[in-house]
Amino acid sequence: MSLVGNLKDLGLAEILQIVSLSRKSGVLGIRCDEQEANIVFRQGQVVKATSTTYPVDLAEALLARGFVEKNALELAKSRQQAEGFSRRLGDILIQERIVEAALLEELVHEQVEQIVYSLFSWEEGTFDFDLQDNLDTVDDIRTDPLQFILVKGFNAQFLAMEGSRILDEHRHASAKGEKTGVTAAANDNVDFEFDLVQESGSATTHEATESGQHQESSPALPLLLVDDDELIRKSLADALEKNGYSVTCFAKGEDALISIDSLCREGLTPLLLQDLIMPRMDGSGLLGGLELLELVHSNFPELKVLVMTDRHDVTAERKIAAMKYSLIMKPSTQELSEDSTILRFSDRLLQSLTELRSGEVKSVSDSFNIGDELRREMGEDSAAPLAAPQSTGISLLRGMLEELNDPALGGGIILLVLRFAAEFMARAVIFIVKEDEIVGLGQFGIDDGEQSGDMRVRSMKVPIKERTVFSEVVESQLPVKLQMDDSQWCNYLKEHLGGNPTEAFMGPIVSEGKVVAVLYGDNGFDPRPIGDTDSLEIFLSQAGIAMEKALLQRRLKEKHLEGM
Repeated sequence: MSLVGNLKDLGLAEILQIVSLSRKSGVLGIRCDEQEANIVFRQGQVVKATSTTYPVDLAEALLARGFVEKNALELAKSRQQAEGFSRRLGDILIQERIVEAALLEELVHEQVEQIVYSLFSWEEGTFDFDLQDNLDTVDDIRTDPLQFILVKGFNAQFLAMEGSRILDEHRHASAKGEKTGVTAAANDNVDFEFDLVQESGSATTHEATESGQHQESSPALPLLLVDDDELIRKSLADALEKNGYSVTCFAKGEDALISIDSLCREGLTPLLLQDLIMPRMDGSGLLGGLELLELVHSNFPELKVLVMTDRHDVTAERKIAAMKYSLIMKPSTQELSEDSTILRFSDRLLQSLTELRSGEVKSVSDSFNIGDELRREMGEDSAAPLAAPQSTGISLLRGMLEELNDPALGGGIILLVLRFAAEFMARAVIFIVKEDEIVGLGQFGIDDGEQSGDMRVRSMKVPIKERTVFSEVVESQLPVKLQMDDSQWCNYLKEHLGGNPTEAFMGPIVSEGKVVAVLYGDNGFDPRPIGDTDSLEIFLSQAGIAMEKALLQRRLKEKHLEGM
C-alpha cells in the first residue's frame, strides 16, 4: 500500500481509517510548514505519536504525575546511557520495576491521544506512509521524546471519528466566539458507533440524492458504485436504480472503503461495483481499483464484487482472478455518451450482477486473449510478423480533450495523460523535470515485484546536467522515439522498470516555455513496436496548455484572496 499526498486531498481521518483497515505497520509522516509529526502503526493500531507542535518529555511527565522519584529516574537514565541507548527509557523503568507497566501505558496512552487529536487542526500539508516491519527502527532512541511504544495500541478508526468530532466542536465554538481547543480530552460517553457513509463527505450523500435514492424505498441489499468518471457514475446509477438497485456513488476508493466498513458494522453486506482504472488513494498511478480490491479482499472477504474496466491489464487481471472476483469490460466514456451503448452495456451489467448475487463467479481469464498471453510468456513465433498497433482515432482524442478542458479536473491532468497513454502502449511513466534532476512520479503497467511499481518509479532519479536518454526531449521540447540499446541510461530504465523493450516513446509536457514533465512509454516484455502516436503527441501539447491555465487560475485566486 502506498500513501503519499496532500492533506487537502486526503484528510487525516481518512488516512487513519485506510491504514487501520489495511492492518499495516509503519510510520505516517506529516509535514505542515515548519512543523512535523509522526504516527506509528502496528498492524493498523496506533502505538505511538510525536509532534513538534505538541512536545512531550516522558521523564518530566512521570515526575509531574508523581509516578517516579527523581533519583530513581536519574538512575534509569544513567543505565540507558551506559547501555548505549539500546533500550527505551520506558522499557527500563518497567523492567527495573521502577514504574508499574499499567501506569506508564496509561500516561503514554493519554499523550498519544492528545498528539493525534492536535494534528486534526493541520488542514494543509503533506503526508507519506512508510511501511516498516521492524518498529524498533522508526527513530533514534536517544532523540525519541516519547521513549515508549504502546503495547496495546489505539483503534485508529476511533481516533479518526473522535478527532473529527473534536475539530467540529472547535469550529462551531469558534464561530460562536467561545474558547476551546482541538486537543481536548476524549469524551468518555461518546458513542463509539459511527456512520462512515455520512462522514465520508457530502458528495456521496449528494450523488445518492441526485440519482433518486430514497432511504424508505431502498432494497435490503445496497450497491456501492465506485468510478472516478462522473459521466459513467451518473449513467450507470440511473440505469441500475431503474432496475431496483439502491445505488450510492463514490469517485474515490477511500470513501468507498469507509462506507463498506460502516455498512458491514451495521450487519449489511452491499454489492460492490467498481472501476479498475482509477487513481490510487495517494493520487498516483492508474490501478487504484486494484488497490481498493486488495483492501476489500483482506478486510471484507464475504463481499461480492464486480470489477469494470475499459482496457486490459494482464497483471491486474491475474490478481483479480486470484481473489475470485468477477470482471466485465465496459465502454469508454466517449462510447457511453450514446444511449444505445448505455442500454446494451446496462443489460450486460444487470445480468452480471444477477449472476453475482446468485453466487456465480465468472473466470477473469475469459476476459483476455489467452493466446496473446502465452505468446508474451513463451516468445512470439518469428514466422508470424508483429503488427504495430493502429493509431488511436481522432474521436477518442476529441473526447479526451473535452475531459482535459473540464474545469473540475483540477490536479488530475497527469492522471489523464497516463490514462490516454494506456491506449498506445503497455506501460508508461510520468517523470517530473526539476531544476537539477528528473524524478519519477506515477505509472501504469509496471508489474509488481518485491517492490511496488509506484515505489520503483519514485525511486528513479536522472541528473539533468548529464547526457541521458531524456536530454533530447528536454532540450528540443519535441517527442522522440527511442531505440533501447545497451547504453547506461537505457539499461537504467530497463533495470528499474523491468522488461526488455526494443523501443520507447518520450513525450514532453511543456508549460510556460519549459518542459515540466516527460511521458515515457514502452511495451514492456512485448517486442511489438509502439506504433503511431500522433494523437498522443497532440494531447500532450494540450496538457501543457491546461497546466498553464490551471496555474494561472490558481495565481489569480491567490491574488484575489490576498486583496480581500
